[in-house]
Amino acid sequence: MDHAIYPTIKDFLLDIYFLLNLLLLNRCRNIAKLLYIHMLGYPAHFGQLECLKLIASPRFTDKRVGYLGAMLLLDERQDVHLLITNCLKNDLNSNTQFVVGLALCTLGAIASPEMARDLASEVERLIKSPNAYIKKKAALCAFRIIRRVPDLMEMFLPATRSLLTEKNHGVLITGVTLITEMCENSPDTLNHFKKIVPNLVRILKNLILAGYSPEHDVSGVSDPFLQVKILRLLRILGKNDAEASEAMNDILAQVATNTETSKNVGNTILYETVLSIMDIKSESSLRVLAVNILGRFLLNNDKNIRYVALNTLLRTVHVDTSAVQRHRTTILECLKDPDVSIRRRAMELSFALINGQNIRSMMKELLSFLERSDAEFKAHCSSAMVLAAERHAPSNKWHLDTLFRVLLKAGNYLRDDTVSNTIQIVSSAPAERQAYAAMRLWSSLERSAVSGDATEKQPLIQVAAWTIGEYGDLLVSEASNAISMVDEDGVDDFVRPSEEYVIDIYQKLLWSTQLSITTKEYLLLSLAKLSTRFTTQPSQDKIRVIIDTFGSHIHIELQQRGVELSQLYRQHAHLRPALLERMPALEPAADAPDRAPDASPVHKPEQDALLDLIIGSDPLTNGDVEHKPAPAPNNNTSNDILDLLSGLELSGGGGAPSLLNAVSDAPAPAPVVSAAPALLLDGLFGSAPTPQAPAITQDLPTVTALDKNGVRIVFGISRGGDTVTLTMRATSSEHLTEFLFQAAVPRTFQLDMMSPSGTVLSPQGEITQVLKITNPSRTPLRLRIRVSYNIDGTPVLEQTEVNNFPPDLFN
Repeated sequence: MDHAIYPTIKDFLLDIYFLLNLLLLNRCRNIAKLLYIHMLGYPAHFGQLECLKLIASPRFTDKRVGYLGAMLLLDERQDVHLLITNCLKNDLNSNTQFVVGLALCTLGAIASPEMARDLASEVERLIKSPNAYIKKKAALCAFRIIRRVPDLMEMFLPATRSLLTEKNHGVLITGVTLITEMCENSPDTLNHFKKIVPNLVRILKNLILAGYSPEHDVSGVSDPFLQVKILRLLRILGKNDAEASEAMNDILAQVATNTETSKNVGNTILYETVLSIMDIKSESSLRVLAVNILGRFLLNNDKNIRYVALNTLLRTVHVDTSAVQRHRTTILECLKDPDVSIRRRAMELSFALINGQNIRSMMKELLSFLERSDAEFKAHCSSAMVLAAERHAPSNKWHLDTLFRVLLKAGNYLRDDTVSNTIQIVSSAPAERQAYAAMRLWSSLERSAVSGDATEKQPLIQVAAWTIGEYGDLLVSEASNAISMVDEDGVDDFVRPSEEYVIDIYQKLLWSTQLSITTKEYLLLSLAKLSTRFTTQPSQDKIRVIIDTFGSHIHIELQQRGVELSQLYRQHAHLRPALLERMPALEPAADAPDRAPDASPVHKPEQDALLDLIIGSDPLTNGDVEHKPAPAPNNNTSNDILDLLSGLELSGGGGAPSLLNAVSDAPAPAPVVSAAPALLLDGLFGSAPTPQAPAITQDLPTVTALDKNGVRIVFGISRGGDTVTLTMRATSSEHLTEFLFQAAVPRTFQLDMMSPSGTVLSPQGEITQVLKITNPSRTPLRLRIRVSYNIDGTPVLEQTEVNNFPPDLFN
């Protein structure tokens, strides 16, 4: 102590006292600043101990800031959390109701399971307090404790039931909230509280019949918050209980008819009333009243209320469909609402209302909606319309007309399954309907080609191409004049075209640079089929010229189809009528939705179907295929891929039907065929890039698959579990380009082919490729291979069967 500053010890102690008071005052202010820093998102956990010091202070202002800091800064993972339990217990026994209220709020906010178990008895005691303020806070704290520790529910049951006898609305609403939480989490508690239904009905009736009370009035409605809470509890208690539902039917009818609807407060109560009526076992007249309330909501100017009404009708339409049908006109008007959420709910509700009686009128409205709707609606709406038409179609003709309108209006937003489903429906229709479909689709195809909007309607073009390709003879024949072309709207826009004009339209579409490759595949195959449907020589010449042009197309898939189809005009002209004949009716493939629409159904899976499909059970030679009915080919480089892979499904990309699937009418299942022609075609065939295949080592067994014309293919074999890996090494004594290796195995096998190491095979060079084969049946392995390449621009094709693998390869 400096005697110059403090002449006596008394003056020194007075200064210390004032400094301590200043520090205590600043602590409260500093914690408040710290909480503001926490609200800004900065770390403030270092102030936890200071919060505890404020909680321990006897001053109420300090406790208020300290408890607020504890609720914001503490959680049960912090060690400091354990130190607050004793402070809470002391304050729960305070004589000041506001201190007790602070402790109850804090306990409800940060209670851990351990803290809840330690202080639950104190909370249960406070629920029985005569002070309404403390009782309300204790009920809310018990609500939080039960959520954290459901095992403590039984402790609060006796005290909770007594809360419904209180006159204070604050205590009533907290008591109803606590009972609702208990009933939602425990079936036993739900049965226990079903006895209080008369009490709840009495409270709700008093609220409805009570006069004006300024303390509880909200826009002319007496305590709407309490009414909503009681209605929700009644819904929980009356669900699946006929006796409880009977006790609350009258009061629900009174609420529905006496509540003011000019304010949102009244609409809130009516909405909760509707939910309660639909959930309990209510009378049919009461359900009709609830649906009519929702119908009035649809006419409200507030878009939020309209959305709530549509959403509720969508959830309850299955309860009373006939009552909702009365508001069908209003629901359809909501399809024109500017709000996207309301349009979406109205669309979903419209589909839920479709039945056999209103299908025609509903489809007209939905077609109009589909035409003007945003892109985000078109895919879902069109698919739902196709399903609804299939389920409730009044006639086959109406069904086809509706499908074609959906194709026309949805454009490219149609899902892929819609195209295949439509093709299946057309293929299974009677002959007269098939002719009608071809004519109706021709009119749409012609308009799209002439107007130039075919790019925006490619699913329609695909369905039209398939249908015209199958039934083109019915399109141009004189017999078409006898078929009525008047659609459901009384429109007849069909003009019978000439064969040359049909081919001109096809040529215009095929030459378009905007159409997708998949659509062109449909068109090209359809054009090939028309060569067997049309009879005039000029049309045949035009078709042949167009197909020959695609033999040099830049896209490999279209080029392959062009080459294959051209072969049907040259070496295999006698096979063309049989291969391109009309497809049989397609069966719906619920278990295989991605199957190509031209794929033949599988009837008899057999292990030996591979050879029957490929060569008709004739004996094989190394690289040559001999057929008894026809003369043997002059050489083995004739690109005779139809003899090799007739009926096989190449593992290529694209969604259009494969030519080989389309021309095959064999009922046997297709074997597994894999092809990886080049690194350039990895994306087309779906192959993932893989590292270069490892070279064949000397300690692995090897099998020579092909040794001819300077090309040698050897398989190295390795085995791991149920999978056998064949490493193919191809060597050549000449320079080969566009080297392509393809393989087929019987259906009982699974074959995965990796990408080759290259497509150019130089003299003394090599190409390696990995094949992974799984055989669950443990049968001997047979492999059918095809190798194609170019020597000085001349294409060469080699094909053979490899059946000299070790017999114990899969053992």
